Amino acid sequence: MSKNGWKLVWNDEFKGNEIDPSKWEYDLGGHGFGNNESQYYTNRPENAYIDNGKLIIKAMKEEYGGKPYTSAKLRTRGKADWTYGRFEVRAKLPEGKGIWPAIWMMPTDLEVYGGWPSCGEIDIMELVGHEPNKVYGTIHMGNPHFYTGGNYTLREGKFSDDFHIFTLEWTPSEMRWYVDDILYSTKNDWFTRKNKDAEKEPFPAPFNRPFYLQLNLAVGGDWPGYPDETTVFPQTFEIDYVRVYQPEDGKY
Repeated sequence: MSKNGWKLVWNDEFKGNEIDPSKWEYDLGGHGFGNNESQYYTNRPENAYIDNGKLIIKAMKEEYGGKPYTSAKLRTRGKADWTYGRFEVRAKLPEGKGIWPAIWMMPTDLEVYGGWPSCGEIDIMELVGHEPNKVYGTIHMGNPHFYTGGNYTLREGKFSDDFHIFTLEWTPSEMRWYVDDILYSTKNDWFTRKNKDAEKEPFPAPFNRPFYLQLNLAVGGDWPGYPDETTVFPQTFEIDYVRVYQPEDGKY
C-alpha cells in the first residue's frame, strides 16, 4: 500500500479476535502517570478488546487497585519503533468532562538526552473531553520543559460522532499534523538539552531517534480536569486502524 510517495511498513487493522501481542503490550498501573490521572490501566478484556474490526479502549467507573476508574493503555514498546515516518490512525473519540484519549509517541531510549522532558515526546492527537470538537498536536522537549503545538476544531459536530483520521508526518526537519488530510500545524524549530546548564543538543535532537506508539484513554488529570456529574460512563476510544509509512524512495 502506497500513499503520496509513502509506503506502508507497519500496520494493525484489528481484524482478528484478540489484540495482537506481537504488536502491542499493556502499560499497567494506577500511579497517576505524571499527570495526577485517576484511572487504573489494566490488561483485562473489559478495558481493551477487538470488536467488529475495531480496537476498543473502554474507561469504566469502578473501584480497582485503589483508583475510581479503569481503562487501558497499549504501546508498541519493545515490538516496533521508528525514526521519522507518516503515522496515521483512524479513530472515533470519547467525550465528557475529565475524559482524555491520546495517540502519542515516546523514545525507546529515554536516557539518550537525559529523561523526560529532554528526551522528547510527540503527541499525535489529544482531546480533553469538555472540548469534544477540538484536538491537539504537540511536541514536548527541553530542560526546562518546553512544548509547542497546534489544534484543530471541527466546523460542526464532535469527534465522538464519527471516525476521523489523525496523521503525523515526521521528517528530520519538520513535523506536520493533519485531521482528515487537512494540515493544521507545522513545526520545524525545536531543541533540547540534558539539564538547564547544558549546551543545546544539535538539531534535530531530541527527535532524531526511534520512538514507539501509544494509545490510551485517561480519566482525569491536570490538563482535562476530573469527571463530574455530567460525565457519562463507560466511554470508549475506538480505533479502526493504525498505519505507519516510510518514503517509497527511502529518502527524506
